[in-house]
Amino acid sequence: MPEWTSQVRRGILEYCILLLIDGRPSYGYELVTVLNRWEPLAITEGTLYPLLRRLVKEKVLDSFWQESESGPPRKYYSLTPHGKHMLQTMSLEWNHIAGAVNQIEAYRDEERI
Repeated sequence: MPEWTSQVRRGILEYCILLLIDGRPSYGYELVTVLNRWEPLAITEGTLYPLLRRLVKEKVLDSFWQESESGPPRKYYSLTPHGKHMLQTMSLEWNHIAGAVNQIEAYRDEERI
């Protein structure tokens, strides 16, 4: 199961990161901290930063530096217009997939009765 779980998590993590950044610009460590609230989504900085760099390179995210009140400047990430469109598409797909899986589970349960 580790390979299946890993593949599922990869796509879900990207979707969750975009969801979080859509709410407001966020910096890397903040994203790690928020995702770690949910054990299945727990991520390390070593996993997150390459993903963020790829999303910037693909023009899904923009990045900018901002001074911090409690330390060195932080690199924040925000969605580009392309990123917003991608998130909308991902949300639609996620809802379709999750709905279908829920229907399959309900069908399975009905067949057992």
